[in-house]
Amino acid sequence: MEGLQKRLNYRFKNINLLKNALTHSSYANESRFAFPSNERLEFLGDSVLSIIVSEYIYEKYPDLPEGELTKKRAALVCERSLCGFSRELNIGECLLLGKGEEHNGGRERDSILADAFEAVLAAMYLDGGMEVAKAHVMRFILKEEEIKEEVFKDYKTLLQEIIQRNPEESVNYILTDEKGPDHDKEFTVEVRLNSNIIGVGKGKNKKKAEQMAAKAALELMGEIL
Repeated sequence: MEGLQKRLNYRFKNINLLKNALTHSSYANESRFAFPSNERLEFLGDSVLSIIVSEYIYEKYPDLPEGELTKKRAALVCERSLCGFSRELNIGECLLLGKGEEHNGGRERDSILADAFEAVLAAMYLDGGMEVAKAHVMRFILKEEEIKEEVFKDYKTLLQEIIQRNPEESVNYILTDEKGPDHDKEFTVEVRLNSNIIGVGKGKNKKKAEQMAAKAALELMGEIL
């Protein structure tokens, strides 16, 4: 619980709110001494999340019609995104699960993790107010939006196509550094032409770092600006 509060960058005045947010229905049903399940908090968290994200995209995209705003919001707060946020915070390790759910891998189940993120958000909202909740949400939404809005270019494939013009040449990607806490790692990758380093890239995951290394190599070769 202490570790989760650090990852949340927030210390609860009423720690019972956080405990409630982490109590899955399977645990609540098995233990008569448990808190109620986090389902009511998940309901509230869903609404708080929607308000925060809706306000953000409404202000950022003043010319978008309602339908496009709805699509943007749905993409940012889909289950896949929320369970990703939950994994960044390692919420799964703190969940209180019933024996059956524990045995069936509930700590890694996307739906449970997504619901838990919303429940924890609601707990923060009730404990600290909307500004606390907003700061927490935007910490993730800004990164998620950057990922989803990036016009992805497959630099690795482009580099490979260029190198293959000379069959005797080959490229390899080498992970040279990995630093930072589990929820906010940075990876460094070198791309090597035979044994020569032709590009270095950094990213939040190895795939992104490899793409950035390939991009650096293409820039060096004058293939892209």
